[in-house]
Amino acid sequence: MSATLASPADKPSAPPDNLPVNRLLHGPLLSNLIRLALPTVAVLFVTTLVSVAETYFVSSLGLGAIAAVSLVVPVMVMMTTIASAGIGGAVSSVIARATGARRQDEAESLAWHAVVIGAVAGGLSALVVLLAGPALYRSLGGSGPSLDQAVLYSNILFGGAIPFWILLLLQSALRGAGNVKVPALIILGGAVAGLMLSPLLINGWLGAPRMGVAGAGVAQVLCNIAALGVVVVYMRLPSSTLRLRRYPLQRKHFSAILGVGLLSSINAVMSATSVNALTAAAGAVSVAAIAGYGIASRLEMLLVPVMFGFGTAAITLVGTNLGAGNVARARCVAIVNVLFVAGVVGLGGLLVSLFPQLWLGMFTSDSAVMAVGAQYLHVVAPFYAVIGVIFELYFAGQGAQRMRWPMTASVVRCVFALAAMALVLQGYASLHTAFVLVAVGIAVAAAISLAGFLRTRWDR
Repeated sequence: MSATLASPADKPSAPPDNLPVNRLLHGPLLSNLIRLALPTVAVLFVTTLVSVAETYFVSSLGLGAIAAVSLVVPVMVMMTTIASAGIGGAVSSVIARATGARRQDEAESLAWHAVVIGAVAGGLSALVVLLAGPALYRSLGGSGPSLDQAVLYSNILFGGAIPFWILLLLQSALRGAGNVKVPALIILGGAVAGLMLSPLLINGWLGAPRMGVAGAGVAQVLCNIAALGVVVVYMRLPSSTLRLRRYPLQRKHFSAILGVGLLSSINAVMSATSVNALTAAAGAVSVAAIAGYGIASRLEMLLVPVMFGFGTAAITLVGTNLGAGNVARARCVAIVNVLFVAGVVGLGGLLVSLFPQLWLGMFTSDSAVMAVGAQYLHVVAPFYAVIGVIFELYFAGQGAQRMRWPMTASVVRCVFALAAMALVLQGYASLHTAFVLVAVGIAVAAAISLAGFLRTRWDR
């Protein structure tokens, strides 16, 4: 890619006419948040629905296929969270600060460094999972045909990790510069393509080869590669908010991204570990328990568009205002964002906790699967508002480059989840008790996040 990108010396960089800095520094906070978040929220909902549809297509292959996908999804979510909310959040933050300070050339150099980081991180992700995948999924409770299908599905998905990482980091770079529409449109296009391609390859419709679980992985990889091509072409246009060009590599830019990004990634790993811990606990009970927990917890993917969309909007607004020296406005952004998101996702949580069959019945009629899924939703779904508080304060911390308290909260939440897993594996607790412990951990983590936000200054 670098061979085709012009050197910055060939054409001096200047802020393009469509740079939306002034709108980020002025105006009502909530309307600014909604304006930045809504495109991302909308297309991520579509993407999530595509994922739900994929679960439906896979369910036609049987319980073993559902269990296989349920084993891989937490690991894939962990990589995606590291790339988009971890390193990607740091990319958005540093580019937002450079943009707020009107340093366009620095912002574009940071975007190029993000590409390099994405290529290296994607390669490492692929290597680790390709080598350790079988042992990992076995430790999560996989065995027999479901384990074989999980390994096959995983190898295909993670084989395309490099373009996936670069895609996510470039989208984060654009969001940091205040451009949310182009990443949203690219995600939407990929989701629509996946919705058409996935059932063809899973079920062999319209003369396509019937690939089963492997077809779902192939469809995702092909769509990611196509989406990356589109975003690179856009960022090479003179009219792009943030242009992609080759820059000399500088240690300070890697440090700026990774200084926050690595901490955020550790935070993301611990969040994903919490999910994997419950998957392992369910795996110790039965295949039906894995499927039930997998279906129920996938509902939380419907919360991700709201939490991630508004979270990345908060990163952009917080980072841009701090770059311009508007500390009080940056903190107000965080407060308004937390209150709004917690209210929205909390209402959804209360609904499914009262009527879990509305969600579970879409995917299964198996009574054992339904029982486990209903247990999880009864216990954890009422805490979705609290999860919203944790997520949004985490994103605010990224924008402010203050990650100590979000990290502490994540450690505490992870410890509760690991304790729940250990008690189930040792036979000291039921799966229901494990869900209760996880809910308590969520509440404690939220209290820590709030206390940290109130104690931490952003003006130094």
